Amino acid sequence: MNLIERDRKYIWHPFTPQKNMNAPVAITKAKDSYLFDENGNAYIDAISSWWVNIHGHSNEYIAQKIYDQALQLEHIIFAGFTHEPAVKLAERLLKILPGNFSKIFYSDDGSTSTEVAIKMSIQYWWNVRSTVNGQRSTTKNKLLAFKNSYHGDTFGSMSVSDRSVFTLAFHDILLDVIFIDTPDENNISSIKEEIAKHENSIAAFIYEPLVQGAGGIKMYDAVLLDELLYFIQQKNIICIADEVMTGFGRTGKMFASEYMQTKPDIICLSKGITGGVMALGVTTCSEKIYNAYITDDARKTFFHGHSFTANPLACTAANASLDLFEKNNVLAQIENISAQNIAFAAQLKQLNGIKNVRALGTILAFEIAQGDDVYLNNISQVVTAKALEKGVYIRPLGNTVYIMPPYCITNEELEKVYAVLTEIL
Repeated sequence: MNLIERDRKYIWHPFTPQKNMNAPVAITKAKDSYLFDENGNAYIDAISSWWVNIHGHSNEYIAQKIYDQALQLEHIIFAGFTHEPAVKLAERLLKILPGNFSKIFYSDDGSTSTEVAIKMSIQYWWNVRSTVNGQRSTTKNKLLAFKNSYHGDTFGSMSVSDRSVFTLAFHDILLDVIFIDTPDENNISSIKEEIAKHENSIAAFIYEPLVQGAGGIKMYDAVLLDELLYFIQQKNIICIADEVMTGFGRTGKMFASEYMQTKPDIICLSKGITGGVMALGVTTCSEKIYNAYITDDARKTFFHGHSFTANPLACTAANASLDLFEKNNVLAQIENISAQNIAFAAQLKQLNGIKNVRALGTILAFEIAQGDDVYLNNISQVVTAKALEKGVYIRPLGNTVYIMPPYCITNEELEKVYAVLTEIL
């Protein structure tokens, strides 16, 4: 059997209907912006392999750092032990994150980073409020989130994600969440009124700053988000920025939270943190949050962890990625992609059959005006297939077509992506 036949016999792929599914493409190697299949065909990875790859595939610098670390220390339990890669990464992140953060908590991926933030926030109120016979005496245990949001696939992160096809089977058993619209000039007042009704019961507000990813690459205004965040924090509600996708340059700044003056109490990171090389999750919190866990009461310990917490290889990859930001002037590369996306967006707006063209940083998106604006719109399969035929890999979210390339993409490669999109449209 060849690789695809063996795959079809043994593998269950994510986010993929199993009946009559198309055969997967067998990728044998990757370099910089390109993926290469078993037949030697090359594809520009225009979505950074699910938004994770930022410096390009098979980056020699990151690979060498991982290799060197693997020969010294590949893994160790992180309860009662520590190591240089984890401490160094925490020091570096706390220096560049937007806001006043105190501690770094490591986990495994984006979903677990938001799961940690949700648990950390709810238990914060359990810890700071009085207890009677070990029972919580506070009702501040509801969560606030945006409609159309997506924060992951574990139960807490599903709960704060919009009720959609992603969560359909679990609606009856998810946490109690209040959903609000993203703010615009017409609804900001009514959103505040709705929050005020529940302010005494809301523990935390979780949001994807400026860009809602899997919900359809929806973008919203930084000024109004800033106003909303200030209002929410004045109501004594913890603010959690899910920067799993927007972190590390995707929106044009190192972190999307830099666009707002009001900073979150907690930030969640993953995807690009290791340059897209290894899985790693980070949840960082303010001193206020952390202090609630400094207590003589052992019951108020944060009982959360993973076998591979702060894996030295993953932390090393993340440190190497940060090195590349410093060595290669990556923010200038991001500015170049951003400028080209804006210019191409202007061209797209002249075409018929598409709508809602938008661009921010290295992200460009629009909808094909065919069928409903939903994830299960089958036009995505048509677009993916046509693009692959022309040497570009994109994976639309239903009828939402987007690109989010690695920062190493050349001008010529980006022009090819634009040309293929235009030809398909």
